Amino acid sequence: MNIPAELRFTKDHEWVRLEGSIATIGITDFAQGELGDIVYVEIETVGKTLEAEAVFGTVEAVKTVSDLFLPVAGTINEVNPALSANPELVNSDPYGEGWMIKMTVANPADVAALLDAEGYQTLIG
Repeated sequence: MNIPAELRFTKDHEWVRLEGSIATIGITDFAQGELGDIVYVEIETVGKTLEAEAVFGTVEAVKTVSDLFLPVAGTINEVNPALSANPELVNSDPYGEGWMIKMTVANPADVAALLDAEGYQTLIG
C-alpha cells in the first residue's frame, strides 16, 4: 500500500498536498483499491467556496458511486482536466496524474491537523 509521507490524509480517504496556500487533493491508493475500476469523476464545484467535509464531487466505479469530501475549507480553483477522458488515472496513479482538484485553502494550519502517513496507516490497518 502506497502512503506518501509528505501528504496529509482524511478519515474519508482523501489526500492533500499543500504548496503555500494551494492544496492538491485526490483519493488515496487504499480508496481507489476499494472502489475498483473508476469509470467517471464528476466535479462541478469549481469557483465555489466550501466548508471542510462538504461534498465537492463524486467518483463512479464499476461497483459503486462515492461522494468526495473536501478535507479543509476553501475555494476550488481547478479540476484535473485529464480525468474527463481518462478517469482510470485515479486507479493507476492516485497521488500523481490522478489528482482531482486544486484549491485555495482558507487556513493552511487546517491541513497540518489532518492525519499524517503513520496516522492514516493506523486508520486503514
